[in-house]
Amino acid sequence: MRVALCQIDSTVGDLSGNLERVVESARQAAAGGARLAVFPELTLTGYPPRDLLDRAGFVEQNAAALEQLVGELPEALSCLVGFVERAPDGEGALHNSVALIRAGGIERIFRKRLLPTYDVFDEQRYFRPGSEPAVFDLDGTCVGVTICEDAWNDGEGPLRRRYDDNPIQDCLDAGAQLLVNLAASPFTLAKHEGRPQMLAEMAGRRSCPLVFVNLVGGNDDLIFDGSSAIFGSDGRVWARAAAFAEQTLVCDLAPGQPVAEPPQGDAAAVLEALTLGTRDYARKCGFRAVVLGLSGGIDSALVAAIAARALGAEQVLGVAMPTRYSSEGSVNDARALAEALGIGFRVIGIDDIFQRYLDVLGPELEALGPAGENDTTYENMQARIRGNTLMALSNRLGHLLLTTGNKSEIAVGYCTLYGDMAGGLAVISDLPKTFVYEVAREVNRQAGRELVPRSTLEKPPSAELRPDQRDEDSLPPYPVLDDVLELLVEDGMAVDAIVERGHERALVERIARMVRGNEYKRRQMPPGLIVTRKAFGPGRRYPIAQGFRS
Repeated sequence: MRVALCQIDSTVGDLSGNLERVVESARQAAAGGARLAVFPELTLTGYPPRDLLDRAGFVEQNAAALEQLVGELPEALSCLVGFVERAPDGEGALHNSVALIRAGGIERIFRKRLLPTYDVFDEQRYFRPGSEPAVFDLDGTCVGVTICEDAWNDGEGPLRRRYDDNPIQDCLDAGAQLLVNLAASPFTLAKHEGRPQMLAEMAGRRSCPLVFVNLVGGNDDLIFDGSSAIFGSDGRVWARAAAFAEQTLVCDLAPGQPVAEPPQGDAAAVLEALTLGTRDYARKCGFRAVVLGLSGGIDSALVAAIAARALGAEQVLGVAMPTRYSSEGSVNDARALAEALGIGFRVIGIDDIFQRYLDVLGPELEALGPAGENDTTYENMQARIRGNTLMALSNRLGHLLLTTGNKSEIAVGYCTLYGDMAGGLAVISDLPKTFVYEVAREVNRQAGRELVPRSTLEKPPSAELRPDQRDEDSLPPYPVLDDVLELLVEDGMAVDAIVERGHERALVERIARMVRGNEYKRRQMPPGLIVTRKAFGPGRRYPIAQGFRS
């Protein structure tokens, strides 16, 4: 049997555009001799549609798109296409469903049974679960259909036993000889290796081939990596589609030449993910070009490099905004980066504006009393002048403003509301500072030359908002900070447990206070692209005003 893995980039809500992608991919599948074409979860609506599902017109147009699709697909090809189905009982409930389309009609409908509600997922808010094993016959082969989460409850990984039901087992009990999983499984570093290992182990343990077709592309803060594959009954990968790119892969459902594991390390995978996420966010929101501040530091250098990869260098404008505290080296590093990347570059000095603020507000502030030891009033003024300058350019040019803060700084509030946090997309907000350096070095490695200047990679990090400032004046060394933050934020460990790992109690308690005290800032930041197990965003819903201490 020939099977087509139709890995497409759906845009949430673009029903006509998604339909066109399905038709084009199906035609490629038929031309390649496929008997079965498998598409991702919620193919027609895009994933996740969220509260668009509360709009009756959206659900109705999705159903109309499915009916239109039936007449445009090759009749000799069996297609599995994800869509939103109104529950047959007429009570207004919805199902996350898959239509089996062949011979010019909808032959069967299968419904997702396991609806995740953890991390970024909230499917029980919208959908009613299915209850029946989903199988059908194709050329004498019994095919079992599952939808994303339905397959994860059978694995040996961290999601095992989250639910009572096991749709994989039910399909096999109903006679399935081939398993198919339509997925919208977002990329994270943990899934980069863990997901294919889990699926390969499942197929081998069950002695049953598994066709896994995953969504590709960026939708808001989620990035979908594709990486669709056929996992063989021998536990090996029989075929694999591209990562981070659309592809219709037509292949035989049988062992072929050995499929090598992708040679991507974590830094390379994250670079590809953030490039795709930035490109799709801009494109799907209607932006062709972006603008960002260039400080000469590592964070803005990496964001500029990602933007140039995503949109083309000619669509990126970097702006240096020096004050009296900016070193000549930082402005030179920003200029060298822009020249190496080939992006637009401007220098807009803001010291005169800053001085005017000091002249007008200084006496008023001093009348309120002397500045405290950790007063950042004048530092934040500079950041907000820069934010205002960049927003003015964004307004005039129609460019998307990218913010450049990393996860470490955002976690502890080393960032300024309405200043460096102002913008439309937080590209590296889920990258710890130490990992920012790794990904920046990967940029240079792939380019085969120094795009990010060596001096930017080697100099001590500094916000340059006061004389001789260094980040470590206010923060622990980044390797220490990042280790504590991973345990605290991603692993959810208590202070005592982190101290047992060898960290000083006073330091851990200080970092925990900083994380708690800056929830209000993170609630107001732009959407950030997710790559770790626990990002600041929709998958981490902490209250701002709360009194719990661990």
